[in-house]
Amino acid sequence: MTQTILITGCSSGFGKVIARTFHDAGWNVAATMRAPELERELRADDRLLLVRLDVTEVESVDAAFEAARVRFGAVDAVVNNAGYGGNGMFEQFSAEDVDAMYATNVFGAMHVMRAALPEMRAAGRGVIVNVTSMAGHLGLPGNSVYASTKHALVGLTEAMALEYAPLGVRICNVAPGAYSTGFNAAVDWRVEIGDADLVAVSRGIRTRLERAVQASATERGAPADVQEVADHVFACVAGDRPINTPSGHDAEGLWAGMGQQNRQAFLEQLGAMLAPAA
Repeated sequence: MTQTILITGCSSGFGKVIARTFHDAGWNVAATMRAPELERELRADDRLLLVRLDVTEVESVDAAFEAARVRFGAVDAVVNNAGYGGNGMFEQFSAEDVDAMYATNVFGAMHVMRAALPEMRAAGRGVIVNVTSMAGHLGLPGNSVYASTKHALVGLTEAMALEYAPLGVRICNVAPGAYSTGFNAAVDWRVEIGDADLVAVSRGIRTRLERAVQASATERGAPADVQEVADHVFACVAGDRPINTPSGHDAEGLWAGMGQQNRQAFLEQLGAMLAPAA
């Protein structure tokens, strides 16, 4: 029987490539986005449904799941990919800016998982993959607000992975490094906001960050391929992968430099100690 996956944030970047990857592999795909009527690259067919979903609206999330179930039946897997970023120092983001980023990057992912989990628990199986970021594993200057949202999502993922394993539901995250996507083009740099001290330091951070990203690309010898992220997501859904998967040359280097190679074993020990057996 053909399995079904629902993916958020499919209008560009990782989401669009993830949708294509699963569709090409024979899955039914509910490719969701805020304005599906504007989509010109993904083509609806008998296994690909374009459906509206705004992760900040619970009603929209519930309606998208209902549309997927009416069209394909049960939703077997979910990819939380919708999100956005912003670069600048903490004071360069207003309280409203912070609330909005959390509404999408954290609470939006929660809304989607809350809609998916009852059905998965009833079936005794299912997979949720959260597309996070290496910014969710370390705090980088110029990324304080964004990194805090991704740290929240990584922590949520790890805790839920241990909570739901006894119920047959696997939950994991893929943490991309720097890729050239529509997401990066849309990142809002706040370097000119605030007083002279803030602006001066923020400009310096931006310059150094851009140099670091370029140096990583030069070391790799080729631009990072977005397909890597989609392949990691597919592997997480199709097989037994770690809770945390860094994606990209720079991400893997940071993961090793942070000494995280044994994190999965530690989480498994923690789960064995604190969570009931499946």
